[in-house]
Amino acid sequence: MDRASIIFCVACVIVFVGVSWVAFPFAAMDPEEVALARTPQPAELLDMVDVGQGFGELPVIELMGYYVENPPVVAAGAAAAPEIKFGGC
Repeated sequence: MDRASIIFCVACVIVFVGVSWVAFPFAAMDPEEVALARTPQPAELLDMVDVGQGFGELPVIELMGYYVENPPVVAAGAAAAPEIKFGGC
């Protein structure tokens, strides 16, 4: 590599770190918001969920009740979905 390429690469890294340092406070969440996100909320306090496909919006408590009453059915003898692994090149 010649000197100009090394200077260009170092300058790009410095500019990237500087922009990241300046922009991070604008992208970071407030500590209060992080604490609220880590605290489980009761289903009654959650907003309505748009289910789509003509069903409209439903409260989370109804969706949970439906899931408890009608759990997903796995077909008898059906093989489990294969585990997909990244094989590389």
